Amino acid sequence: MPAEDRPQITLITPPALDLEVFPDRLARVLDSVEVACLRLALASRDEDEILRAGDACRVVAHERDVAIVVENHVLMVERLGLDGVHLTDGARSVRKVRKDLGQDAIVGAFCGTTRHEGMSAAEAGADYAAFGPLGETALGKGERADFELFEWWSAMIEVPCIAEGALTAALIEKFGPVTDFFGIGAEVWGAEDPVAALQALIAPLG
Repeated sequence: MPAEDRPQITLITPPALDLEVFPDRLARVLDSVEVACLRLALASRDEDEILRAGDACRVVAHERDVAIVVENHVLMVERLGLDGVHLTDGARSVRKVRKDLGQDAIVGAFCGTTRHEGMSAAEAGADYAAFGPLGETALGKGERADFELFEWWSAMIEVPCIAEGALTAALIEKFGPVTDFFGIGAEVWGAEDPVAALQALIAPLG
């Protein structure tokens, strides 16, 4: 695949971070694989925990000129000096968050498996729409974002899209021509060597 057509990588953190070891693991991944954006996707609702994790991850990402966004916690963007926010409720709050954070911030939206939600997010000012999952997962309702959604989106909509959720090398090979980004996280962090796991996963991109 020509470099200019190759999808970029959004790296998604685990839901819980051990700050004794994770920043070093993250640094190794970012030093080994070209990553466009890091998404802080923490399950915690503990403000101090999110601040400490966000601070550590921002330092690692920004030292390598990698943008970093946080899931949902809009007020953390300014406090932590992050680049923007990834909203998990589709188009619902995109317009307000865009107004709150300004035009320079990254505002992205996860839109599940529906074209309509993605279009609404794009019209409201989202910088990207994420769709998924692509692979089989027991999470959620079992619905999957199909190839036709990405094929249509890449032909009709200028706003970039992210393909994510239960990815495999085979899915990355199949969806590579019709997506702008792959969102990768759980697929690699459970491995003993996340660098090798990520490199194997994206090998079909060339």
